[in-house]
Amino acid sequence: MTATYLRQATQADLPSITSIIHDAKGFLKQQGIDQWQDGYPADDDLKNDIDEGITYVLVVDGTVAGTAALHQGIDVNYLTIDDGEWQTGTLARYTAIHRIAVASHFRGQHLANRLMSGLITISSILGYRDVRIDTHPDNQAMQHVIKTSGFNYRGKVYMHDSKALRYAYELVIL
Repeated sequence: MTATYLRQATQADLPSITSIIHDAKGFLKQQGIDQWQDGYPADDDLKNDIDEGITYVLVVDGTVAGTAALHQGIDVNYLTIDDGEWQTGTLARYTAIHRIAVASHFRGQHLANRLMSGLITISSILGYRDVRIDTHPDNQAMQHVIKTSGFNYRGKVYMHDSKALRYAYELVIL
């Protein structure tokens, strides 16, 4: 039996998280997807996320297999949405899932869905009923994970710094 669980990351996890994110950048590049190809997320972003207590890791048999940041509060990237609208409004209280990735040697095991499920559960435990996420229009694999996790497409958002287009999704939980 494989022990799989989600926990808050510590600085001791930073090398594993950095490795997973760097590998994910390479994987996206191989697929011709320009998401994460401009230096974001930088290693400092990953360290800061851990310092802020918003990074979570998916652990499989004692090994960090996946990572994501769970932002709480208003995300500047979500203040404007085109070709749609947020179900609960722009200034609703929500969490936003960012920087989600699974280690290459764990791909194909549906662990991204387990990671997503855990982040939704944590959002609920923290008292949030609205969870948001975005991804690159060409990132079909992540769009599949997002949709099969119960999120609904809400429109298009543009990243604050780069102005890069992303598809935005939302899940309102009970």
